[in-house]
Amino acid sequence: MSKTETAAELMTFDVNVEEISGLKTQFDVFRFTKKLVESYGLKNFMVLNLPPATALGLSGSAIINNWPAELVSLFDREGLIRSSFVLRQLRRSVVPFSFDLERDAETPEMAAVFAKFGIARGACIPVHDTAGARGAVVVGGMGDEPDRQHLLELTFAAIHIFDRLAEIRTLDVRSADLLTDREIDCLTWTAAGKTSAEIADILGLSEHTVNHYLNRAAKKLDTVNRTQAVAKALRIGLIK
Repeated sequence: MSKTETAAELMTFDVNVEEISGLKTQFDVFRFTKKLVESYGLKNFMVLNLPPATALGLSGSAIINNWPAELVSLFDREGLIRSSFVLRQLRRSVVPFSFDLERDAETPEMAAVFAKFGIARGACIPVHDTAGARGAVVVGGMGDEPDRQHLLELTFAAIHIFDRLAEIRTLDVRSADLLTDREIDCLTWTAAGKTSAEIADILGLSEHTVNHYLNRAAKKLDTVNRTQAVAKALRIGLIK
């Protein structure tokens, strides 16, 4: 490889890092990760916090993913987490690895379950955030098992993706801390399907004041309207 080619590759990597660091929301990271995975001939991904040994499923640990909902439900319902060689490897090593389910799965049935949903081969990259919390980025599909070079490239991207998601969550929590009780009340009733006029009656406020609280909450949460504000408030656990 020439010096020119090496410089070009490094420049591409720099651009990718800048792109990741500029992502504003979890959905932005989702779209970026989907595009990245597809560029390697794969299809599915999950970014997750490492589940504790006592966990009964994956759904509570996933941060972002595009696994089919039926697969996630089946994985948890059948307790497949207990026989997952991927999670077992994650708990005992921090070295990235590729996998082929026909070769690595505990049972042919496990391989068949994932193949049914279009996942036969892929890679798993252990990651951690600045607080030391462990996680992983798992990618898969029906394409070729990632080779050493592709695994290195995916690892590079995964580290930055997980770090950016941690930064976004921290920013979300800080934004939530700035909301007043009244703003949270208005978001909560909006999530319940109430109009501004109905919320005003419930809280003993004017409709204008309710709209003011909702607009201010949306701005603090870095969203453009009350619908997005409610969605974000639900996602970060600000309202139930």
